[in-house]
Amino acid sequence: MVLLSSLVLILSSLSKTSLAWTSPSYKLRSPAIDGTVHSTAFSSSSSSSSFPFATNRRQSGLLRVAAAIPDTSVSEGSSAASTTTALTVDIISKLRFRELQTELAHRNLDTTGTTSQLRTRLRQAEGLTPEECVVSEDDMADECVDEPKLNSISVSFVDQSDPDYERKELLLALDEKVRVGHWKAAVRKLKQYTRRFPSIPESTLNSVLTVCMDNRLQGARASEPVRKILELMVELQYPISEKVGNYCVKNCLGFESPHSTHQGFGGIDTALAMMAALDQALTPVQLETYDKVCCALAKEGSIESAVKLLRTIVNDKSETPSLGTFASVAYAAVNTKVDGSNATFAEQVPAILGLAKAAGYDLDNIASIEDGRNLLAAGVIASEQMQNIGLGLRLLTAASKASVVDPDDQGRGGDVLVSSSSSMAQRAATLIHKRAINRAVEDQQWKLAVKLLELMLERKLRPSSWIWRNVVTCCAKAEKSKKASSLLLEWVAAAERGNADKPPLSVFNTVMNVCEICNEQDLTLEVLDSMKKTHDTEGNIITFNIALKRLAKQGNSAACEGIILSMLTEGVEPTVVSYTTAIASCVNKEGEKRPALAYEWLKRMRSRLVNPNVLTYNTVLASCEDGSLESAVLASKVASEMLADVEKQLANTANPQQEPSSTMTTNGAFKSKNIDMTNVIPNSITKSLAKRLVKQVDDAVARGEMDARVAEETVKKSLNALAEYVNCTTTECFLEQIESGRQLEKGADAVGAGSDDDEDEIDVTSRDEFELEYTAVSDVHRIAEV
Repeated sequence: MVLLSSLVLILSSLSKTSLAWTSPSYKLRSPAIDGTVHSTAFSSSSSSSSFPFATNRRQSGLLRVAAAIPDTSVSEGSSAASTTTALTVDIISKLRFRELQTELAHRNLDTTGTTSQLRTRLRQAEGLTPEECVVSEDDMADECVDEPKLNSISVSFVDQSDPDYERKELLLALDEKVRVGHWKAAVRKLKQYTRRFPSIPESTLNSVLTVCMDNRLQGARASEPVRKILELMVELQYPISEKVGNYCVKNCLGFESPHSTHQGFGGIDTALAMMAALDQALTPVQLETYDKVCCALAKEGSIESAVKLLRTIVNDKSETPSLGTFASVAYAAVNTKVDGSNATFAEQVPAILGLAKAAGYDLDNIASIEDGRNLLAAGVIASEQMQNIGLGLRLLTAASKASVVDPDDQGRGGDVLVSSSSSMAQRAATLIHKRAINRAVEDQQWKLAVKLLELMLERKLRPSSWIWRNVVTCCAKAEKSKKASSLLLEWVAAAERGNADKPPLSVFNTVMNVCEICNEQDLTLEVLDSMKKTHDTEGNIITFNIALKRLAKQGNSAACEGIILSMLTEGVEPTVVSYTTAIASCVNKEGEKRPALAYEWLKRMRSRLVNPNVLTYNTVLASCEDGSLESAVLASKVASEMLADVEKQLANTANPQQEPSSTMTTNGAFKSKNIDMTNVIPNSITKSLAKRLVKQVDDAVARGEMDARVAEETVKKSLNALAEYVNCTTTECFLEQIESGRQLEKGADAVGAGSDDDEDEIDVTSRDEFELEYTAVSDVHRIAEV
């Protein structure tokens, strides 16, 4: 007590010092281990006695004394508050640059300015006090207590002889930290200085900024302090060097994380805030800086922001970003998923290509360098995702016009390099060509289909078997036997090189059919020899059917019978096509019709468990059109059998499980080819034949060969039913089920084969093959209609 009393007397006797003592409680905030912020209460009222203080002149200044007393901790999340959460001073202090812009945009407020300006604007909008207390990313706690609070909790010794002494001492300490390269300590001193004094020398700010910039912003750890220094220079209206400002923006970006941070420091928000400060300081932002920020935004997935920045660079700044920047943003657009869906930002790629063209790049020449090819490849991928076939083909055509300067790539066009630049580009280019070919086949444009197939081969893309088949069948449908044969032989050659699968027998059959139609016997033999070599067979159902078609056209029924017997002898089971073609030999335009023999063939095929279809029945009915009553009676019998088969087929359609599994998909839908082969539903030709046969009966009645009442109740009954059956509701429903079955089959096959879309197995090709298969029969039906 004696010592304490003496100290009080000494302090009171000092003439040039003044004593101020208060002891209210206050709170300081410190970062916890888990990253949250806790408040701890401090109070100097735990003891009413005085405290000894050192009075060394060199250490005189503002001294703080406080006794810590724990208080209730308040944990606050470090993440930004959503727009639905009430904002507080603390939450606003943690919002990043773009989060601040978002909050201001939701309130229809100005979103331009530095980070501190945005925070001030947001606090004012929320009616909060302008006090800001932030825990920095560099783990250096800001000076969270302002000068009035410090004065209210501490004893202050003021040297009246030099009022500027404290500021000078703080500047000396700050300069010393800068001289030895202690950037963290220098930043702390700078924070102390800025909170105690209204202005700071420009040289001091530049010296602290310089030490923070060393080693690429200290490995980006000094990014936030540098950002605050730049914003402070803007507030004090100090100029910012173009070299310094752009260096800071570029080096606060890393590429180790999606947000372009470096070990958690720096990042896109910091870079954007620095760019905002440079903009207010009228410091030019270099093109290299823009490029790096654009690429960082694209990598993060902020595609719309990246495109917006590109538009600003090209349109507002009249600058020309590198092709690599355009390519990076475009590739990110086709790989970034839109929130909550599987869609990408592919629709942004045409805008990126437009900006590249506006910047001065020629799309027909950029494929000569790698970045240009990457940009075009991203455009091809986006075209496939948007199903814009025209754009994809246009970009590949543009790539083909470029001259490749790399010696290793000589002999390959730019379109080949674009298509092979990545697996995504190759897949997209293949799908674009496939869809274009399928569309050409559907429109029966065989020249366009052939051209697209040739482009696929030139661009080193591998057509699937279905693409080959579609083009070959399209040419055959157009009766272009030479082109169909050459494509088939080219397909066989590609299969021998291992670049394609072997053509199936059905394609050989199609080509040989069209060669027969065009009377190209030499081509038929050439294709037949290729088929034997490819499938290692001397003969099969195809060769026999070709012979049958030739004989049927000549009306040589006896020879057709010999072919059928030869097939059975060699163990080749005749199909419905074989029997129907043999029946067609009984209907000859110039020769005599043989209805009895045609009906005999109908019974023989049933004995071999081969069910007739609508074409078979139509052919038998056509053979009965010889004007005789006997043939009309036979036609009536055939009509009755056909109606019975129709009822069976409709019953099987109503209960698909009764149909043999080999003719159905797993979902109960008929295979389209089997539907065409076994369908017995009457068609328009059936109706026409039945009406003419009814007239044939009427002519016989008129000649007195049969009583009219008897004819009406017997012979004409089944023929009239057949003629009227075409328009019945049941038939229409069945035809709808057939179409539904085809669609279901295509979907099931696409899933089973892992196909990307169901355009491979289009009905056009299947139906064209079906028509070519029944060439001789179709000729008979055309004759019957005449």
